[in-house]
Amino acid sequence: MNNIGFIGAGNMGTAIMKGISTSSLGKNVQLHAFDPSTEKVTALAEYNVNSCSSEKEIMEKCKYVFLAVKPQIIEDVLEAIAPYTTKDTVIISIAAGIGDEFIAKKTISDVKVILVMPNTPLLLGEGASALSRNDKVTDDEFGVVLNIFKICGKAAVISKDKMKEIIAINGSSPAFIYLFAKGFIDYAASVGISAETAEELFAQSLIGSAKMITDSGNTIDELIKMVSSPGGTTLAGLDRLYEGNLTEVVKNCCESCTKRAYELSK
Repeated sequence: MNNIGFIGAGNMGTAIMKGISTSSLGKNVQLHAFDPSTEKVTALAEYNVNSCSSEKEIMEKCKYVFLAVKPQIIEDVLEAIAPYTTKDTVIISIAAGIGDEFIAKKTISDVKVILVMPNTPLLLGEGASALSRNDKVTDDEFGVVLNIFKICGKAAVISKDKMKEIIAINGSSPAFIYLFAKGFIDYAASVGISAETAEELFAQSLIGSAKMITDSGNTIDELIKMVSSPGGTTLAGLDRLYEGNLTEVVKNCCESCTKRAYELSK
């Protein structure tokens, strides 16, 4: 039985623990968690998560250790776990912008590191997670962690030198999508359509459109054309989006996101 530990029991850590506990994996693992807020860990008792009193206890009990903390505090966490990190420990970091070299520098030189960029839809079992690893991690060890994220949604393996660039694509993009959605819902309110109706219809449109991207076999450009009748309403709206250089705005958004990731890694 694998002992899996979590340092940090915020939204993302909690989502991953719930995903493990409620899946077939839950029968083969023992979950442990530490968080300065004991209430957060106590609330996970129904998911068979053992409460630990310190980072030290997590490190001593677990081979797989998730660092489910913000980038701004990960240095302090790494310093706390460094004395208890061994060459057999597998560190799984979900801190945006933090690379395996930084983790090795703060712990031990031959530490095993798996980097993960998840997103908040993990809370609903609909996550989209990107994973990479350093060369110390074995295939079997990586398989254990990859399987965890597959049961919480979709997971893709990428090169570790692209872990900062991927943040805009799946990690931060839910916030960008929500802002986009807000524009439609605000418009609905301005013309007398209730927010409830607008949210329901637009959210379903997002779900359906996503399915068309993944399942229809058509390219993005082809899908746009399928909705756009000559001289129709869709083209009238698209013209304004093209005038506003929407794709360029999105590119700038992603570049700013990536730039910040590199700043956090220093």
